[in-house]
Order: sequence, then structure tokens, then C-alpha cells
Amino acid sequence: MKATKNPIIKTNRLLLRQIVASDIDNIFKGLSHPDIIKYYGVNFQTLEATKEQMKFYTDLEKNETGIWFAICSLDNKIFYGTGGLNSLNKEHKKAEIGFWLLKNFWGQGIMTEAMPLICDYGFKKLELHRIEGLIESENTNCKRAMAKLDFKYEGTMKDCEIKNGKFISLEIYAKIKND
Repeated sequence: MKATKNPIIKTNRLLLRQIVASDIDNIFKGLSHPDIIKYYGVNFQTLEATKEQMKFYTDLEKNETGIWFAICSLDNKIFYGTGGLNSLNKEHKKAEIGFWLLKNFWGQGIMTEAMPLICDYGFKKLELHRIEGLIESENTNCKRAMAKLDFKYEGTMKDCEIKNGKFISLEIYAKIKND
């Protein structure tokens, strides 16, 4: 299971490329926005703190535990958000999917175009058998997106994590390679 070094994936309107240091301003813009981080696992209040997320993206590739892409316009001038695979488990041939978009690009079909490409990359290049997503039960937009992407609901882990001092439940969605 070996990822292509610095992969680039293109569609008619999107470019998925490696996240680079100059993306930090856009990453901070996304991961400090209250609407984006409402259901997201991390958030940052300063540009300096965002360097932690940049290190996460780099370490994933270096340690071969996943890959995240910057999702941009085809000419690479507009940064829409990020999406990728992490928690890569080579033994069990599975990974966890994640994504976020800057708010002004919500509802434009960007994720429903980008995420199948990331899944294909996981199944074909990383030789995954299963890609799973853990979604907060209240995140109806994400659950709708998972359904559009043919991820199947598998169950709910009730009160399994604490976020902002309260228990939250996570729903498990998964896509199997040959489904």
C-alpha cells in the first residue's frame, strides 16, 4: 500500500493537490470559522496554532497514515477546502474520510465531485477495502453528503466523546470497495 508521492487529481473544474505551507491562511480561515468547526474535530484561534494542523497533514504522508488534499479551482487560484483520508490501517485495509469547505463554497457540489475522487484514490492507489466516516449525530448536512456518496449508515455510538463539555454521539458510515 503505497501512495503516489505528491498526487494531483483533476476534474473539469477541480484540482486536488498536496497541501503546501502557503495554504496556511486558508486552512486557518476554515478551521477558525464557527460554522465550519461546529462539527469538526479541531479548531484554531490563531495562525500560529494552525501550524499544528499543517504538521498533521505533513506527518500523515511522511508516516504513510493517510493523505489530505487541498481542493482548489482547476487553475489553482481559488482554495475551496480540504478532504482526505487518515487513520490509515494497512493491516485491515481501511481509513477514515474527512473533509471541510470554506463556507462561501457550500452548496455548489464541490464535495460531491471531490470526495469520489478521494475514495477512488483510496481504493485504487492505497488498496483500501473500506473507507469510513464518523459523523456527529446532529450534523445533518454531512449525513446527506455521505448518502449522496453511497456511504451506508452502520450504527450510532451514543455519548462516545466529549466536545465542549458535553457528550456527543457519532454515527458510523462506510463505503466498501466493491459496493
